Amino acid sequence: MTAILERRESTSLWGRFCNWITSTENRLYIGWFGVLMIPTLLTATSVFIIAFIAAPPVDIDGIREPVSGSLLYGNNIISGAIIPTSAAIGLHFYPIWEAASVDEWLYNGGPYELIVLHFLLGVACYMGREWELSFRLGMRPWIAVAYSAPVAAATAVFLIYPIGQGSFSDGMPLGISGTFNFMIVFQAEHNILMHPFHMLGVAGV
Repeated sequence: MTAILERRESTSLWGRFCNWITSTENRLYIGWFGVLMIPTLLTATSVFIIAFIAAPPVDIDGIREPVSGSLLYGNNIISGAIIPTSAAIGLHFYPIWEAASVDEWLYNGGPYELIVLHFLLGVACYMGREWELSFRLGMRPWIAVAYSAPVAAATAVFLIYPIGQGSFSDGMPLGISGTFNFMIVFQAEHNILMHPFHMLGVAGV
């Protein structure tokens, strides 16, 4: 009899959690996508702040010439950036436990890959959360559809382009000057502004 009561209490607790997660009466809707969105975006944000302030130089080109991007290594808010993962790593999945030490992981730009992959998963979940909320409110999904444009753009520069180039080192640096440098180099190498698909994408947005 005791076991039955405990099971009912456990089910009731899970049921209350499900109701709370999916309730549209909360000040901020969480939803099932939010259960994944919150930890991934918190992880990406936390690592970004720490790395932007204190990350050591990264050997982005894989030629033993590290590039510094953090504030403690001589940069300011404008020039600072999270330097992309080293070309020596290429497209390999590079979590902390794959490196021989944390120093090696930092030297090869591990934080960039960690931030980017968590960020992309987080913003995709945010889009799913928008759809989920509109579904529960009986609305049409056009807010989520509109948000899919910047999600696609972020996925293009942080994931698709590096895959096409064969290395995460070709991804967009996470900083102001790094972003502009990426745009200038991208235009110089690929003439993207004259590409019909880019024109269609801009027109679609």
